[in-house]
Amino acid sequence: MNKDDQDPLAETPLSTERVFDGVLLKVSRDRVRLPDGGESVREYIRHPGAVVIVAVMPDGALIFERQFRYPLNRSFLELPAGKIDAGEDILDCAKRELREETGYVADVWQHLGVMHPCIGYSDERIEVFLATGLTHVGHQWDEGEFLEILTFSPSEATAAVLDGRITDSKTVTALFLAAPHLR
Repeated sequence: MNKDDQDPLAETPLSTERVFDGVLLKVSRDRVRLPDGGESVREYIRHPGAVVIVAVMPDGALIFERQFRYPLNRSFLELPAGKIDAGEDILDCAKRELREETGYVADVWQHLGVMHPCIGYSDERIEVFLATGLTHVGHQWDEGEFLEILTFSPSEATAAVLDGRITDSKTVTALFLAAPHLR
């Protein structure tokens, strides 16, 4: 479909109401016109976006974090990631998050793509980066941020996805996008 063509599945907003205006998340409720002319309601979350980094150690191991996630009341294995600040360049964000969370800086950065983790109820996008040529300089955790830093070989990471130890969608997607670069 040409970018100028109207998508026959598009829904047209008729009205918007801000339901919640939080520190991180903004929740809206829109009344929309459906493709068949009918009307419906759409509730969704506005999110500033984030980055995730596949950071490759000199020996080929990948840096992971173990972090408690309150909504699910448990810790998860994840790749380093973080929220994009207003007006922040995505590469600058990736560099900042890698340094703050893991204590590493990278000589080489490659943008691998973007993923949308919750398309049914959020506009969040997560930009995926590969970072190599790592040097440890010391982490700079945010106040109230608690992490364990671990490493896995690419094959150990794949096994952890397949056996259910890694279920975080940004991590699974980033590993998939990075796989051709890790062989």
